[in-house]
Amino acid sequence: MIELTSRQLEIIDIVKKRAPITGEQIAESLNLSRPTIRSDLSILVMLEYIDAKPKVGYFPGKKAVARLSGGYLLKETKVKDIQSNPIIIREATTIQDAVVTLFLQDVGTLMICDADGKLAGVASRKDFLKVTLGNPAAASMPVSMVMTRQSKVVTVSPEDSVLDAAHKMIFYEVDSLPVVVQSEKGQEGTGPDLVGRLTKASIIKCILEVEANG
Repeated sequence: MIELTSRQLEIIDIVKKRAPITGEQIAESLNLSRPTIRSDLSILVMLEYIDAKPKVGYFPGKKAVARLSGGYLLKETKVKDIQSNPIIIREATTIQDAVVTLFLQDVGTLMICDADGKLAGVASRKDFLKVTLGNPAAASMPVSMVMTRQSKVVTVSPEDSVLDAAHKMIFYEVDSLPVVVQSEKGQEGTGPDLVGRLTKASIIKCILEVEANG
């Protein structure tokens, strides 16, 4: 096994953080000339730690991606990169219709929005289970009666790291998080705009895809 030099390891780190990046930019980051690192770049490309495309530059190779730890991967990946579309219902939706939607869409949590499309709350399978057990009148109740209201909902931003989002999921013991952006100024008193949802399944899929490609 070829042991990489400290400079070669530093080049890999620069490429990971700034890809795509040119050889000149890498050399500048190291305060060296381009000819000085030419052999290092050639070796790293040959060993698949970095890769290169003409007129594009250098980017992480297969081995570099495979060496990324799960924590590093989740820190570098943004929520917006792996979020999915939310399953939305309205506050006036009956619990019966909400439960039907829950199972037809095969999700664990429904996002509830108001008439303006702002996040009003969320409702999970547990919420529906609690209200329906031993309560025959629950079916016709509006979902607003059982949802967790927006002010108490844990959310994430599209620009948050997936690692931070994962920490929230673990701390608050939830399986998914609404992805929101704050309403524009001048709309005080309204909830945030719902733009997606992030699930534990999406995070696990992200990690498995990188492992498979490595």
